[in-house]
Amino acid sequence: MYQLESRIRYSETDEDGFLTMTGIINYFQDCSTFHSEDCGVGVDFLKKEHRAWMLSSWRIVAERYPRLGEKVQVVTWPYDFKGIYGYRNFAILDMEGRYLVKANSVWFMCDTDTLLPVRVREQDVSPYGAHEPRLDMGEAPRKIAAPPETREGTPVTVGYYQIDTNHHVNNAQYIEMARQAAGDAGRIRELRAEYKKAAVLGDKIIPRISSGEGRETIISLCSQDGRPYAVVWMDYMPQGAK
Repeated sequence: MYQLESRIRYSETDEDGFLTMTGIINYFQDCSTFHSEDCGVGVDFLKKEHRAWMLSSWRIVAERYPRLGEKVQVVTWPYDFKGIYGYRNFAILDMEGRYLVKANSVWFMCDTDTLLPVRVREQDVSPYGAHEPRLDMGEAPRKIAAPPETREGTPVTVGYYQIDTNHHVNNAQYIEMARQAAGDAGRIRELRAEYKKAAVLGDKIIPRISSGEGRETIISLCSQDGRPYAVVWMDYMPQGAK
């Protein structure tokens, strides 16, 4: 298990002083990136090997959002590698070790020259050491079925600030687009995201918005020809919950 300690910064909080969902995802990304860097299989290693880890899906469940100034522990560990896939858990805990946020993620290894999936090799994963057990989060479907009836949101043109080292839109940016498209529906209790294809600089992304049961919202972030870059499912906490 890899651990990163931090303190919630003002720049990471919303108007009520709580860490945003995008902030949570950024903490998870930073923690796993530092883990890979410290194991010697980080960005430079992958670049030399013409490989990259691409995110396939997120599931994030928030019990409580940390607030401005709160000290937290961010932890991550891979729990399995199989074929082209890698499976990794994340969590944010308070300083007494209580879970605030839990997450599961599925990644796939990509050849950056051909942009095709490739099998994970021993040298890609052995530096992480022995696998930790999978975090118990209960069951949830990985695939997100968007209802047929949707309304169109405001299109987004991909800018430089949304691009990461793989020259694609960073996965956290899709979540931010989905949150913006959904409007002020409250604090997210559970989020699932399924990534379909990578958007690049200058692409126009069109949100297609639909409602599920209860307080659920589903956002399909689509290309101009209607194919989704990502589909994001969000379930919200009751009004007034922190």
